[in-house]
Amino acid sequence: MHSEFPAHTKPKPHRFFAWSVLNRDLCQLEFFRRVLEEATDTSTPVLEKLKFLAVFSSNLDEFFMVRVSGIKEMLGIEDIGPMPGELTPTEQLTVIRNRVLTLVEEQTRCLRDEVLPELAAQGVVIAPYKTLSDEEKQRLSQYFMKNIFLVLTPQAVDPARPFPYISNLSLNIGLTVQSNPEDTLAGTPLDNEARFVRIKVPPVVPRLIPITPGEMKFALTEEVIEANIHALFPSMNLSKGYVFRVTRDADVEIRDDKAADLLALIKESLRERRFGLPVRLEVSSSMPNEMVEYLTSSLKIDSDDVYKIDGLLDVGDLMELYSLDMPELKDKPLKAVLPPGLRNKESIFDALKKQDVLVHHPYTSFGTIVDFIHAAAQDPQVVAIKMCLYRTGKKSPIPQALIEASERGKQVTAVVEIKARFDEEHNIEWAKRLGESGVHVVYGQVGLKTHSKVTLVVRREEDGLKTYTHIATGNYNPTTSRLYTDLGLLTSDSMIGDDATDVFNFLTGFSIQKEFSRLLVAPLNLRKRMMALIKRETAQAREGRPAHIMAKINRLTDLNIIEALYEASQAGVKIDLIVRGACMIRPGEPGLSQTIHVRSVVGRFLEHSRIFYFANGGDEEVYIGSADWMSRNLDRRVEVVSPVLDPQAKTYLKDTVLAAYLRDNVKARVMTSDGSYVQPPMETGEEPFNSQLFFEGPNSSPPVGSVHPLKRPRLWAKQ
Repeated sequence: MHSEFPAHTKPKPHRFFAWSVLNRDLCQLEFFRRVLEEATDTSTPVLEKLKFLAVFSSNLDEFFMVRVSGIKEMLGIEDIGPMPGELTPTEQLTVIRNRVLTLVEEQTRCLRDEVLPELAAQGVVIAPYKTLSDEEKQRLSQYFMKNIFLVLTPQAVDPARPFPYISNLSLNIGLTVQSNPEDTLAGTPLDNEARFVRIKVPPVVPRLIPITPGEMKFALTEEVIEANIHALFPSMNLSKGYVFRVTRDADVEIRDDKAADLLALIKESLRERRFGLPVRLEVSSSMPNEMVEYLTSSLKIDSDDVYKIDGLLDVGDLMELYSLDMPELKDKPLKAVLPPGLRNKESIFDALKKQDVLVHHPYTSFGTIVDFIHAAAQDPQVVAIKMCLYRTGKKSPIPQALIEASERGKQVTAVVEIKARFDEEHNIEWAKRLGESGVHVVYGQVGLKTHSKVTLVVRREEDGLKTYTHIATGNYNPTTSRLYTDLGLLTSDSMIGDDATDVFNFLTGFSIQKEFSRLLVAPLNLRKRMMALIKRETAQAREGRPAHIMAKINRLTDLNIIEALYEASQAGVKIDLIVRGACMIRPGEPGLSQTIHVRSVVGRFLEHSRIFYFANGGDEEVYIGSADWMSRNLDRRVEVVSPVLDPQAKTYLKDTVLAAYLRDNVKARVMTSDGSYVQPPMETGEEPFNSQLFFEGPNSSPPVGSVHPLKRPRLWAKQ
């Protein structure tokens, strides 16, 4: 059973009613809506529009696999009350369906009426099979026989052949076949009953097939298969083929907290995921009702789980086109820079002794972090490297550097989170390769995911062993580092290094250090410290001192945090929240949250950085880290949040980074108290300001010397 709070971490009852918070899943759908807005923005290059449509599809798939499947499990629980946001599970499923139908209709319209025509105008055509010439059809038939035919496996249903297993997210063709009355088998006449046949569109074949060599004109694989399907059923009577797709419950939880072999348990859970219960059936809108009803009955799902699509299913496959060498149809490439503190020729360790370095990806090159790990691997004075790996990517140079360090005789420890959802198999492979090279591989703990982004380097120097630490908001993944905005702190602060040592002792052994000098660590002290920081601002406001909270996070769904923010608002604390995705707080409600302002930025890059600012009566504090204000981050994951101590870095985060997002009037949307989002109003004469474009070049990191605050717009006071 899915539960917002496991029994051992369930917070105390709240003093506010369900109406005072928004429904989490509907808030997440609002985020998906804003992703779609990027695809319809006329200023977005057409291949970037296609990318946003693909991201929307991927987000929606995961939403059904995880969130909708969890709500469905609640239907079997007796006497379950309304969820936060005043909706019962049944009501929530109804509202989700209605909103998803609207969103998918908009996605289909955008693809059909805007993106595909724009691509065609640039010479990139996805041609319906029926519009092709006889010569083109003949060419595709030859391609079918040479590259597809032998891979296909038609699966008919009859008394000897049960309804086949339909794999999660696979694309399929359904049709009926019927023998001719005169057909016989071994002299026995065949019955003339029509039978359902499923043909899986093979994932080993590209979804888009080039029609003519040297041209950018493509046919859809499913249409080519359907047009040549007679080759599979010679002399049979065939119906038209119709495309369908099944989404299954993929939120498989690890149930045995005392498992002796976590790796084996993860492999078993992956097998279970493949056979999860169906939660959504997408079908072509032209599919006959009889076939839809047959699939619904065979898959044992409700009619409300059927989504008829008047267009292309699995739009994400069209991302194949993004690899075309057509830079004019994409965003202008970003030129990442090195942070000022590392631009000279001195050793990175010598540079960090002088000053902490704040990196801001993708504007700051991820090569900075790769160089840090490589320097640690090659430096003969480095004796140990410890690192948390959550999602690294297939070709990440980071694990390879750890392998090199181990081969050089250094003590290397890698905490590989093999429970990272949808990355389990990939991480298992990395864990195997690291272990074979002599790296001490730890899988973390069964009941907790290790989501923290920390690297600890121990170096032997004249006055003894010294630590160098990297703490980040994002993964050690060079691919996503170019697509996500993230922050990282490189520091030689000994107290942070000592705290990081305790974190790794907690992860690799049974040490439970509850007190840390600098770091905020979940599930040990992060919730307690965050609540204390919010309550301190509340007290400052009541005493008439400067009180201001700013937070940039991915999601805000923890009810205890929301209650504390409401109390702070009622005490007069100014609260500015930049929340990318689901945000359950109701901003701007008189008597409840009048001083709370929420906005979201969706643009070229996925906003992934987390920043926490507290005015503290004038003695300002700024933190960055891996945690959102969600129950899972505060209670069920290992997260690390670090204070930013360097004055220049603190000023940069407050007066440049946070100020830029709060000033954005192009990609930002302001949240209203009902959970909807509106375009920020612009004053007469106010210039358009895009926060993500602002950080390119000189604004990509704290400058050496004084930092000039970004002018705050009048919009702040008007939110």
